[in-house]
Amino acid sequence: MPTAPAPAPAPKSAGVVIVRQDEDAWRCLLLRVYRDWDFPKGEIDAGESPLGAAIREAAEETSLSELSFDWGEACCDTAPYSRAKVARYFLARTTGGQVKLGINPALGKPEHHEFRWVILQGAKSLAATRLHRIVDWATARVERSPRVAASRSES
Repeated sequence: MPTAPAPAPAPKSAGVVIVRQDEDAWRCLLLRVYRDWDFPKGEIDAGESPLGAAIREAAEETSLSELSFDWGEACCDTAPYSRAKVARYFLARTTGGQVKLGINPALGKPEHHEFRWVILQGAKSLAATRLHRIVDWATARVERSPRVAASRSES
């Protein structure tokens, strides 16, 4: 008798794909620690919702606290990686705000070495393979937004 597939592991961390619309394209914020590029994310604390953790981590790691979740609370999980860890990402827009890499109290310094605003579709060239489905998901949602459709028809 076939067995039912095992349930997907619960997310252990949560983050935000932060995007902004420039004149030429949608850009997303990537953070680098050593050679790895990722979106702002971190562990979900006990009693914290994944969305709450994502918002908190974005503020701690980037100083961006005014995020607009224009696409609702939809999310996308990574496939399990690194000892079955799963990261859940949400999509939010910012219209400004200066990125300041936050100081990690345990390290006494920023946990990230740099940040970049990159064209969303090009983020896969920097991001780890496990994030490619997240980039595709975010790109599809952003490209369906009315703002992008309107800006394309104006050109």
